[in-house]
Amino acid sequence: MLYDITPMVSPRLAVWPGDTPPRREVLLDLDRGDSVTLSTLHATVHLGAHADAPSHYGAGAASIEQADLQRYLGPCQVVRVPTAPGTRVAALPVVVTEARVLIATGSDPDPERFGEDFAALDPALIDALHAAGVQLVGIDTPSVDLFASKDLPTHAACLRHDVRILEGLMLAEVPEGLYELIALPLRLEGFDASPVRAVLRTR
Repeated sequence: MLYDITPMVSPRLAVWPGDTPPRREVLLDLDRGDSVTLSTLHATVHLGAHADAPSHYGAGAASIEQADLQRYLGPCQVVRVPTAPGTRVAALPVVVTEARVLIATGSDPDPERFGEDFAALDPALIDALHAAGVQLVGIDTPSVDLFASKDLPTHAACLRHDVRILEGLMLAEVPEGLYELIALPLRLEGFDASPVRAVLRTR
């Protein structure tokens, strides 16, 4: 069984304030008598479910085309941690057994409405997950840091430990447990992130 944990990309999809929302420009159209339909996508690369590159939060760090694809493909653990809006998850209620962990906070349920009070992750949690062998962390909010954060301590902890980040996941319908994650970033030269088609396959 597959769980699609990627929000629909449409003009209704909320993006970070000031970023570029998705827009489709139709260059050619079969319905207008053209030989093919041909579209251009205008959007931020931090679009819906996406993988942050280290270059997004670390000067001189790797951009997304340098990503080790193995990080985004393989055994994964989904953990549900109901979290109050505007707070950070400091610990997980279960033992982590996989190198990829997706954390469902339930604090940002509507991908078409940007709420500034979403939950985030505590940098100490990243330290603990790294010590447990975690190489990738994902969350069901727009960021692993709080909206108002300027120093981005959780991003900094991920950079320090080389833990990769997935943000904007839809985990509301996914039961806790073990899965196979497939969430490959595009090979975008020099870019600071990439949209992903994130899915979980039951094991």
